Amino acid sequence: MTNSPTPDSPPPEDQRKTPWAWTVATFFGAGLGKPGPGTWGSVAAVLLWGAIAWLFHPTPNGLLLVVLIGVAISIAAGVPAATIAARESGRHDPQFVVVDEVAGQWIALLGSSATFKHGLIALILFRLFDITKPFPARQLEKLPEGWGIVFDDVAAGLYALGVASLLRLWIH
Repeated sequence: MTNSPTPDSPPPEDQRKTPWAWTVATFFGAGLGKPGPGTWGSVAAVLLWGAIAWLFHPTPNGLLLVVLIGVAISIAAGVPAATIAARESGRHDPQFVVVDEVAGQWIALLGSSATFKHGLIALILFRLFDITKPFPARQLEKLPEGWGIVFDDVAAGLYALGVASLLRLWIH
């Protein structure tokens, strides 16, 4: 009896893994959460955003800058990490790769006040758009390797950011 991985699980420990890529791709293990690794990655991103706001009390512009830096790093490191993890797992877009959810979630959080309500709204909106993948997000999945893995979630994050921004204008 072979011990082959299921379509949404990482490969067995005896297979070669590039440690930095798997650490980034799974966002320090958040992508190994069950069920729904994408949701775990999004929640981890919101919790990190909240922890930074709570621990450091940045100004709104300071928090915006931190999140922009996080977006840039998650995309710049996420594309190659997702490519490597996908190749090494033998899957096109493995569910345990969640650095793409982190990038999209942080995009959805741009401009949000550091409150539970704003974090929850951004989380719900991002997951909604990540799951439904409205045009052109679904088409971006067709980009090669890590580019397709990451940029469909970037599009979902932009949709969530747009709706969250409109809600903030409407509520205030």
